[in-house]
Order: sequence, then structure tokens, then C-alpha cells
Amino acid sequence: MANLVIVESPAKVPTIKGYLGSGYKVVATIGHIRDLPKSSLGVDIENGFEPRYINLRGKSKIINDLRREARAADKVFLATDPDREGEAISWHLATVLDIPLDTPCRVTFNEITKAAVKEAVKHPRTIDLDLVNSQQARRILDRIVGYQLSPFLWKNVKNGLSAGRVQSAATRMVCDREEEIRGFEPTPYWTVSASLLADGKPLDAHYIGAEGGGRLTDEALARQIEAAARAGSFTVVGVKKSLKSRMPAAPFTTSTMQQEASKKLGLQSQKTMKLAQELYEGVNLGSSLGGVQGLITYMRTDSLRISEGARAAAAALIADTWGEDFVPTTPYTYKSKQNAQDAHEAIRPARVELTPDAIAHRLTPDQNKLYRLIWERFVASQMASAQYNTVTVDLDCGGYRFRAGGYTVKFRGYTVLYDSQTPEELEEIERLAQGTLPSVKRGDVLSAQDVSFACHTTEPPARFNDASLIKIFEESGIGRPSTYATIISTIISREYVKRQGRTLVPTPLGEITTRLMKESFPKIVDYEFTAQMEDQLDGIEHGGTTMQEILGAFYKDFERSLEIAMAKVKKEEIPQEESDILCESCQKKMVYRNGRFGKFLACPNYPTCRNTLTLDANGNPVERAQQKQETATDMKCELCGADVVIRRGRFGEFYACSTYPTCRFTKAIVKDTGVPCPDCGARLVVRRSKDRKVFYSCERYPECSWSTWDMPVNEKCPDCGALLVYKKAKKSIVCSSDACSYSRQEERTVIE
Repeated sequence: MANLVIVESPAKVPTIKGYLGSGYKVVATIGHIRDLPKSSLGVDIENGFEPRYINLRGKSKIINDLRREARAADKVFLATDPDREGEAISWHLATVLDIPLDTPCRVTFNEITKAAVKEAVKHPRTIDLDLVNSQQARRILDRIVGYQLSPFLWKNVKNGLSAGRVQSAATRMVCDREEEIRGFEPTPYWTVSASLLADGKPLDAHYIGAEGGGRLTDEALARQIEAAARAGSFTVVGVKKSLKSRMPAAPFTTSTMQQEASKKLGLQSQKTMKLAQELYEGVNLGSSLGGVQGLITYMRTDSLRISEGARAAAAALIADTWGEDFVPTTPYTYKSKQNAQDAHEAIRPARVELTPDAIAHRLTPDQNKLYRLIWERFVASQMASAQYNTVTVDLDCGGYRFRAGGYTVKFRGYTVLYDSQTPEELEEIERLAQGTLPSVKRGDVLSAQDVSFACHTTEPPARFNDASLIKIFEESGIGRPSTYATIISTIISREYVKRQGRTLVPTPLGEITTRLMKESFPKIVDYEFTAQMEDQLDGIEHGGTTMQEILGAFYKDFERSLEIAMAKVKKEEIPQEESDILCESCQKKMVYRNGRFGKFLACPNYPTCRNTLTLDANGNPVERAQQKQETATDMKCELCGADVVIRRGRFGEFYACSTYPTCRFTKAIVKDTGVPCPDCGARLVVRRSKDRKVFYSCERYPECSWSTWDMPVNEKCPDCGALLVYKKAKKSIVCSSDACSYSRQEERTVIE
């Protein structure tokens, strides 16, 4: 019987199966199979914080299939992701499959390439229980905080709120920044610049102060300096020439990848991680490039380490493409941060020879953008430094010090490929740089052609965006690289924070909740305490402490704070968020409300005035004429014989009697996919599940039960003849048969 390899994601199955061959069967768990119950705390606090795990709803069939496959297999390999979460999933798998914990069944690989996968399967190890306990401690800690703090928020604010350990500290960060902005008092300052002429060429100089820096905040002094510059001459008192080198940026960690993708590509952190996951799991590059390939190394890492093989491959590519001069004499070594776990390499291309241009036609536009960013950053990190000839000229004018500077590029180095600045920042640098300065020497006297005098005011700190918030997370030690995207998406989904353009702004709910947490649970929202807790959880992973010690020490103080807080409950009023839209009936500014189907605008005088406005997907009000828009048909109502029209509801278009609400006849519009059912030949149509998710099934249901979540394509699989379907998330055409691994990258419009 074949060996069994179990992974988390179905996307990895064809890739790994192709590498290992016919002697192995590869199956997926589709994420976790066990977890703490949703309906209760699920942790026995009195007995050493013992967790009570249950099989997740909907996973029974997968678990039974895995048990059957495991019993029939010669060997079972647990190949979940190479991190704490993946280790915990393998531990849960071993439990449900009755695999002894001393069995060497765990395999990990940092990249999904043929060599890495085959090597991992040759050297299985036992499950690392320290890693498992570290994940369990984090899960239990977050469960205790969430389940025992949430009732406090229900009583003080409103029902349905949810509290989180790291999310509460993250929300506080956004709220604290907003308080800084509100309390900021702008301070005026002045600048004095002079346009000089030297050797017939222009030279721009600016006042730098007696100490060589600092803002000019005294207007009277600024006026004196301006007058001196206009009336006097400028004497060169110093000329400094130097050669400066600029090293390339290090290859990406999870944090820096998310920051750079936000800064350069405008991607939100969650989108970045989704794309990185797809690149890691594998993309079909076609037979000429090796079929399905994992394109990058594991994307959850805080390490800057690079393997010697990858370094050598990059050096060879650089030499062939740009020449030997672009390969550094001594390879750079980038130092990881002090608290880095260093479990994996930095994020890099799995095969550096697969250039972005060579595989662009096989990737989606977003996949290609991110792969190019990762590839260029890694290759540039292995290239020689850029070198600049710089000149700094100091000038004296009536006892006031001015400075001019410029540079010329001696050797472009890594900048021929990649620069960490955005195009806008590079443009500004080029604007400020004067290039080759006029030839001047100490003692030269220059005259001013023009003097510029300007008043400015200091700016408040900028609101956070994804990149800057992630940078603060990393600097403060809050969360870990694998959790940054989830933290941001969680505080937004819970409506503690909202997006305003590309910035993050606290909501009234977020500010009230943060204030209550500061008053009653200061430790939970304390940055230093949150960072220390992360370090303690890391300590479990390294065997330095136990899960029970960490949880016990935390719960002792937390329980006391909770008792005090629950004894002095005081209901808070959440201010209504006003819009700029005036109510048509009473001319009051409409307010945002939440309903069953999301946000909408309502009159603040409800229930006296019941006027509402629907919001579109972007949060903009839909014109009332559009809301009532209907289309005539040639159909007649089955109940009263009146005309039937097409109307638009919350879940799309439907047929309705034109006399509604007098006659309440309605009928769903069945959309035809144009694809025949592979079982009976009838039409495959679009349907919606109870939770309104789109799926596709035979119109003869329930007589014919054929159905799929993916849109059917009117094509047969070239390998096995089964029906092809379109996977929207991966933008690829795949075979509907589980036994066939055919797939190709292609983008289609989805019928919904």
C-alpha cells in the first residue's frame, strides 16, 4: 500500500503528489480538524488549564476518510506547515489517527520544491511537544481573555462585542495615535534658502543653524538671517568630499514583506499573505518549466538567514545578468532581530532562475506583482553596494551658517534592479540632489542671486496604515509575524477600527472599549506586558518554562481584576456616527446603523422618521431611484394575472408582481451556466445555500444531486474527460475529479 502524506491545504496536494510519485498518496485536512468548543470556555482552569478539544463541525467525513487511509497506509507522514500552528495540527492528527507520539511521522519543508519535499520525507521526526504546548498556551490564553472579558463589555457597552488579548493592545495603538493627532498643537518654524552663483553655475544653500541643524523657531531671528542673506556675501568655510556606500536592504521577513507590499503595491496585509500563501503552495508553470512549482519559501518567518545554495544561485545569476562587478567580494550577512525565532529562512524565490518575466503569463496580475517584489528584493540583497561621490559645502553669511550638498553616482550596484524607496521618494531625492556641484574651494566668496524665506508649521503624527502599524507591532514586540495580518483584519471586522482611504481610524466603539480596558484591565492593553507575554510563550517553545506556569501566573491577576471590574458596571452610550447626507424627510444628518445585512444610513429621529438609505459595497449611499429600479418582462403573475417585473433585492435580482405589496408573488431568477450536467445532461444552474453562498447544481435536483462550489466550464478535462471547473480564488481552471490533478491558470468572469 502507498505511503500517506497529510497536508493542510488542498492546493499543495497536486504539487507534492507530483514530486513524490505513485508510491505516495497526498490528502488535505483543509485546515484544523479539532479545536476548543465555541459554546463554552472549553478549559478546565481548576485542573491545570486542561483544554477540552472537540472535532470541528463539518470535519467528520474528512476525519473518517483520514482514519481509513491511515489504517491502509504503510507509513503516515504529517506534512503540515512548518510553524507552531502546523505542529499543533499534526499533534491533533496524531491524536485522532491513533499515531503514538514517539513515532517519527512529522516532516517539514521550508519550500515546496522537489528536492526539499523528497529530503523531508527521508528524515521524519517525532512531533515537537514544546512547539505544540506553545501553541496551546496561546490558544488557551486567548480563549480565557476572550470568553471572560466579553461579558464585561456586553454589560458596559453592548451585546455581541468580543474582546481579545493582542487585538485590545492593537486597538489601543490606533486610539492612542488618534488622541495624539487631536491634541497636537502646530508650531511655526521658518526656512531661509539662497540661490548662489559659483563659476557660472547655480548652487542652492539653506540655513542650518549654529550647531548644524535644528528648526528655526524664532521669527525675529529668521528675519535677521533673511536680511543678512539678501545684503551680504557667502564665504566658503569648508568643503568636504567623500565616497559613500549604500548597502542593499535585507531579504524579506513576513513583517517587511507586508510593509513593502503596502507601501509599493498598495496591498492590504491580509491580501499580501493570501497571495504569498498561493505562491508558496504552488502554481502550474506548464510542462516546459517543470509543471506545478512552489515559487517562494515559507512566508511566515522573522529570520534573515539565507541558505548557501540559494546564495550561490543568486551570485551566479547576478554575474550572468549584470557582470562580476555586481557580485560583492564578501557575501552580506544580515542579522535578525534579537527576539527572532529564526526557525526558517528569509522569504526568497524557491528557484531564483525563475525570473518574474519568465513566468508572468502563468500568474495572476497580483501574484506577479508580489512575486516580482520578493524576487527583486532577494536578488538585490545579494548584489554589491551602490557607491556615491558626495560633496558638502559650508558657507558663512554675516555669522550665519548655510550648507549646500550634492552627489554623483559612481557605481549603481543593486539599484539597477531594486530600491527600497517608492518612486515618489526617489523622485524627491533626485529633486533635492544637485548632482555635480560647481567647483569651489575654501575662502571663495559667492553672491546670492535670490533668497527664499518661508514659514511652515509642524505636522501631527500620521495615522497608521497597514505598513506603519505592522512596523510598530514588530518594534513593540506585539504579536508575531504570522499574526500581524489577522490582528488588523480582526480589529476592523469587530468595528473597533475602520479604514479611511488607506489609513486606520478608531471608531467610537473602539475608543469607548479602549478607555474601559485601560480603566479596568490596564495590563491587557499595556504594550510592554503584551510583549513580555509573547516572549513567555516563546519560552515554552524553547523548553524554558511550562504552559501551566505561564497560564497560572497570568490568571491569578486577571481573575482579581475581572471580579473588581464586574462589580462596578456602568453602561456606556456609543455616539452615533454621522454622515454628510441629509434626511429627505426632516433634513437631519443621517447616521450609520448596522442591520442584518450590514451598514445602512438611517434618520436619527427614528422611530418618528423611518427613512433609510442603502449603502453599496464601497459604503456609498445608493440613489433612491436605483433602489427602486425595476425592469419590465412579458410574464404574467401566476396569482393575479398582473405584469411581472424584475426587481433587485439584497441577494440579487428576482421576479415580482408589479402590484406588490397588494400581491406578494415573487419567484427566484434561475441563472443558466450554459453547461450540461455531467450525470444526466440537464442544465447546470446557479443556486444559493442557506447562508447565501453561491453554488452550482443540476436543475433536476433532488432527482439529480450533482453540485459544485466552483463555476462549471463547458470543457472536458484533456487528461481524464471529466468536467472542468473554475476556481475563482486561484483564477485557475481545474478538473472536477478528485483523482485528477489537471489545472491551468486562466481568468474567467464568474456567473453568480
